[in-house]
Amino acid sequence: DGKTRLLSYNLTDLQAGDPSMQGGTVDVFIEPLLPPPTVLVVGCGHVGKAVAELAKWMDFRVIVSDDRPGYATPEQIPGMDGYVEAAPAELTQHVTIDHVTCVAAITRGVIVDQDLLPPLLATDAPYIGVIGGRRRWLLTSKTLQEAGISPETLMRVRTPVGLDLGGETPKEIALSILAEIVMVLRNGTGQPLKSQ
Repeated sequence: DGKTRLLSYNLTDLQAGDPSMQGGTVDVFIEPLLPPPTVLVVGCGHVGKAVAELAKWMDFRVIVSDDRPGYATPEQIPGMDGYVEAAPAELTQHVTIDHVTCVAAITRGVIVDQDLLPPLLATDAPYIGVIGGRRRWLLTSKTLQEAGISPETLMRVRTPVGLDLGGETPKEIALSILAEIVMVLRNGTGQPLKSQ
C-alpha cells in the first residue's frame, strides 16, 4: 500500500515456523521505495502544457493526453514520460490510473468532461481536478447525474481546479494546480504556514 510502518514479530512459536527455541522479538521498519507519483494531464493547450512542464520539473512522472491530433506529442511538449492521443471516454483504456495517479483535466468544455469523467471516477485516482468555472461544473454534474453518477461520487472532482492563488497566466494557473496536487498527496492543509 506504499505506507511506512514499524512491525513487531514474536519469534517464539515453532509451529508458525520460527527458526529457533531462543525466541525473542524483532522490530522491522518498512519504508517503501516507490516510483514518483504520476500526473496525467488531459488537454494540452497553453495551460495543460504549463501544468505538464511544471509537474515534470517537480519530478513527477508525467503523461499528457489530448483527443486532438498534434497536441499530445513530443514536438508540442518535449520530455514527458508518455503521450496519448485518445478520445476522452477511452483514455482509461490507454493509461493505467491507480492510487498514485493524479489527473488534471484541462479540457475544452462540458462535452469533453461528460465523456472523460465517468471512466476516471471508476479508478483509484486520489486527485481528479477539472478546469472551469462553477457554471460549467453545474452543467457537467447535472448531465453526469442524469447518466446515473451519484452526487457523492462527483464530490471526488475538484473544480474549479487548483488553489486560489489569484493566478492569471498559464504558468500561474499551473502553479495553483500543482500546489493542490501536492497538498492532496502530502495531506497538507492549504493554509499559509504563517497562520499555523
